[in-house]
Amino acid sequence: MSHLIQLALAEDIGPGDVTAEYFVPADRKANAFVSIRREGVLSGVNLAADVFRTVDPSLSIEILIPDGSHVSSGALAIHIQGSARSILTAERTALNFLQRLSGVATLTATYVKLIAGTQARILDTRKTTPGFRLLEKQAVLHGGGTNHRIGLYDRAMVKDNHLVAEGGIPNLQQAILRLKAEKPTVEVELEADRLEQVKAFLNLSGVDHILLDNMSLDELRQAVALRADRHHPALEASGGVNLHTVREIALTGVDFISVGALTHSAPALDIGLDFNSL
Repeated sequence: MSHLIQLALAEDIGPGDVTAEYFVPADRKANAFVSIRREGVLSGVNLAADVFRTVDPSLSIEILIPDGSHVSSGALAIHIQGSARSILTAERTALNFLQRLSGVATLTATYVKLIAGTQARILDTRKTTPGFRLLEKQAVLHGGGTNHRIGLYDRAMVKDNHLVAEGGIPNLQQAILRLKAEKPTVEVELEADRLEQVKAFLNLSGVDHILLDNMSLDELRQAVALRADRHHPALEASGGVNLHTVREIALTGVDFISVGALTHSAPALDIGLDFNSL
């Protein structure tokens, strides 16, 4: 992710940090801690440390709490020592990464906790910040969630518009078989918004997942009951998922619940830098 760090630093520093250059003596040393100000789950600690190292390789960096850790307010995640100018120049970019990714991990952990005791797992989506997908999906893992497909290349996900373009169930079956023959490691997921579609899809060969889109709780339970094999194809609920509805959805018996909010609406975790000159 060095390219993202370089890009972030370039847009922030530009031709130079004029505040540090004119208001902080060049020989001033500092001792700083990345401090957690609200309970949550950390993600991006290593990335934040790399930001400081990129700005100044001579800085002494010690990671005190690793990614994936549940933390309380007041915890200290990273210790940095060295040039005060360098620490101050790197501060905002490092915190931007860490706050954003820890926010994703924290929200994911909240959803995961709410469905504890059910067989369902929380999935992310492709609704990620452009360029941040791998980082945000890693943050979902840190929060205890599960990754859906990474992009358009690692799972075929046939939605309503694809179904219209494909031209019906017979053509759909032929397309699935052709994909399985040419790319056997790629899974196939079909989107259904009606129980009639679920019934039709269950009769197809080569279907690995069925997405149950915006179905009611009763429809979700009926879809689960339609499946002869309780484990295949996997059933994924999507639409209308929030912190108030997720447990009831999980209790219907679905295998996965996809939540776009994990990455498109996660609030940043409150994290700061406590700074002392030496």
